[in-house]
Amino acid sequence: MTTISIVTGANRGLGRNTALAIARSGGDVILTYRNGAEEAQEVVAEIAAMGRKAVAIQLDVTDVTSFQAFAGEVSKELANHWERACFDHLINNAGQGEMAAFIDTTEAQFDSLFNTHVKGVFFLTQALVSLLVDGGRILNFSSGLTRVSMAGFSAYSAAKGAVEVLSVYMAKELGSRGITVNTVAPGAIETDFLGGAVRDMPALNKQFAEMTALGRVGVPDDIGPMVASLLTPHNRWVTAQRIEVSGGQAI
Repeated sequence: MTTISIVTGANRGLGRNTALAIARSGGDVILTYRNGAEEAQEVVAEIAAMGRKAVAIQLDVTDVTSFQAFAGEVSKELANHWERACFDHLINNAGQGEMAAFIDTTEAQFDSLFNTHVKGVFFLTQALVSLLVDGGRILNFSSGLTRVSMAGFSAYSAAKGAVEVLSVYMAKELGSRGITVNTVAPGAIETDFLGGAVRDMPALNKQFAEMTALGRVGVPDDIGPMVASLLTPHNRWVTAQRIEVSGGQAI
């Protein structure tokens, strides 16, 4: 049976690459976007061109009050496009970055990061888990910055660290349904994160490349296919793990 994956924040960056990698592997996708409806529809069109099905649904992962309505929309799309009541995989990718020294970080910045990366992941998964098949998969995105420190990312990394602990507890409590839960932690990647800093600033790109065993920073194609591979039956026995995808950054 064809799998159906929900990928949050899939109109751009690593979410987009993940959605396309899943489609290339033979899966269908429900993708979400906060803004960028046109970008989201371009991803839908690319997936359709591969002969797979995809739909895009608007979602703000910081708006917990919208999650039940979103779950209802997912149910409707599952019935309309797949004649199914459940989906197979949830990839909590949607995120944002804030760079500020610990001493300068504001409460608003802190709350924004935790609302997106922790509260959003917690309650969105809670809202959707009844629609996730037994034996399904949950993947939560973290960061290489939970293992090594870099000035300016204290709040962001603390939020991602919370996601890693949350993932272990999800794996424990959902394991009775055969659901696996893992965390994927990318290293420095050439995306538009922080305004495309790693991608567009040669000096910063070089700094991270020199920290990496493989001698370069990552690109989205280093992440999406790896995520898609974790969703295959070959990895059914992997759960409660933090899997870093960084090319050997800071080892």
